[in-house]
Amino acid sequence: MIVRRATPEDLPRLPEIEVSAATLFRDQGVEVFAGETDDTPIDFTPAEVWAPILADGLLWVMAEPDGPAGAFLAARIEEDRLHILEFDVHREHQGNGLGRRLLAFAIEEAQRRGLAGLSLTTFRDTPWNAPFYASAGFEIIEGEEARGALQSYLDREAARGLDPARRCAMILRL
Repeated sequence: MIVRRATPEDLPRLPEIEVSAATLFRDQGVEVFAGETDDTPIDFTPAEVWAPILADGLLWVMAEPDGPAGAFLAARIEEDRLHILEFDVHREHQGNGLGRRLLAFAIEEAQRRGLAGLSLTTFRDTPWNAPFYASAGFEIIEGEEARGALQSYLDREAARGLDPARRCAMILRL
C-alpha cells in the first residue's frame, strides 16, 4: 500500500474505515462513550465532513495503487501545528504497520510545511492510542500547555460524552 492524497472518490469509504477501526474498542471491552453497549451504533463522521479537509490537501489515505483506501488520516493546521483530526486503519489492515507508515508520512508533511509540530487528542489508557503515539515521539501535555485549540478539542469531546479523565492532548515537537 502507498500513501497518497485522498480523492473525492475516497470519501464514501472513510466512514467504513472509521467504523471498522472503532470495533477494536468494543472487541477489547473499552467503553468509548458513557453508557454505550454492544448494540449502540458506532458514532462516525459523515463522508461530506471530510470534503473541506480534502480541498485543503490535508486528507491522506493508504491504498493499493488502484484499490480502495485501507486507512486515512485527516488533519487541520492549528497554531503552527498539523493537528490530526481523525486517524483510522481498517481492521483488515491493522497490525501490518500501515498506521505507523501513515503517521510517519504526516510527520514528514508537517516538516515539509515548516510547521512546529503535530498535535492530537486521544485516549490515554488504550495501547493503540496514547502509548502508540508516544512511541512515535508524541508527549502528553496537560494544564496550561493544553490551552487554546487543544483545550477546545478536549472540551468538545467532553460535550459529546467522552470521559475527560480518559482523554489527553499530545504534541510532537519538530
